[in-house]
Formats: sequence, C-alpha cells, structure tokens
Amino acid sequence: MRLLSVFLLLCCSGCSHMAQDSWTGKDKAEHFFSSAFLSAAGAAYGERQNWSESRSANFGLMFSVGLGAGKEFYDSREAGSGWSWKDFSWDLAGAAAGYTLWQSAR
Repeated sequence: MRLLSVFLLLCCSGCSHMAQDSWTGKDKAEHFFSSAFLSAAGAAYGERQNWSESRSANFGLMFSVGLGAGKEFYDSREAGSGWSWKDFSWDLAGAAAGYTLWQSAR
C-alpha cells in the first residue's frame, strides 16, 4: 500500500522536466544493481535489528525505492537530466531482485 502511495504521488507530482533516454545502457544497469544492493542491504539491516521478516523486507524495499525516487527527483530539477520513468522502472526491478536474492540466501 505504501509503495502504491509513493507511485501515485510520483505520478501526480507534475515533473515537467522529463528525460529523453532509452531502455538500455550502462545507466540502466547501474540503476538495477544499485537498487538490488540497497534492497538486500536494507533487508539485512532489518534482520540484524531483530525485526520480523516482513518488516525487514519492507524496509529494504522502501529504502531502495525511496533512494531511487529521490535520485529521480534530483534529476528532474531545471539543471538535471530530467525525470526518467525508465530509470525508475530499473530501480523497481533491481529492488525486487535484491529482495529475492536476500530471501534465497537466508
């Protein structure tokens, strides 16, 4: 539900400076792997804090997605490269992959 709220907020944010980028490239791999690492690291942090499995997973996912959204907000400023839904999609995919790897490693 929180992720849906964040997504709806982003859709309604009125980012007028949009990036003109492609779906592939070095930038997209960096978004994917960074988000995967941050998601797994956040979930592992929650586990070390003796949080429940679901709370740790939620923290890891929201930590990763939140940083990805923050990066895109930063990019959407006047001097930035523009908001990229493609980058954000790779962030979401990476966060899911990081969570999955964290789960399988447990």
